[in-house]
Amino acid sequence: MENFGTNAALITAVLMNYFNGIYNGDVPLLRSVFHQEAIVGFDINGETHFKTVNQYLEGVKNRKSPQELGEEFKMKILSLEIINNTAVAKVQVPIFEYNYYDILSLIVVDGKWVISNKLATKVN
Repeated sequence: MENFGTNAALITAVLMNYFNGIYNGDVPLLRSVFHQEAIVGFDINGETHFKTVNQYLEGVKNRKSPQELGEEFKMKILSLEIINNTAVAKVQVPIFEYNYYDILSLIVVDGKWVISNKLATKVN
């Protein structure tokens, strides 16, 4: 693939689409950043839950978005590690009065960076 700077820019674009998809409740945009076989894992109050990406997107579709609720956009990238065609991003997603931290695994598929795994936990 490209050099580190180019990959970092491409991944940042994916992460911004991820943030905007969550913030605006834009399911097609969110779908575009995930691999179709991605798994989403949650650690919520010490309980572990897993969903397919389709189950996760269905939940996004059936809730009011942070934007609709008048929330301020506060999502941000905390760290990014890139090794060859794989990457791990740690992001902060404060929405719905919760402070979520997501660990996102990304990989290049057909020349495009996509999220292959999402782990989320909320911190008070």
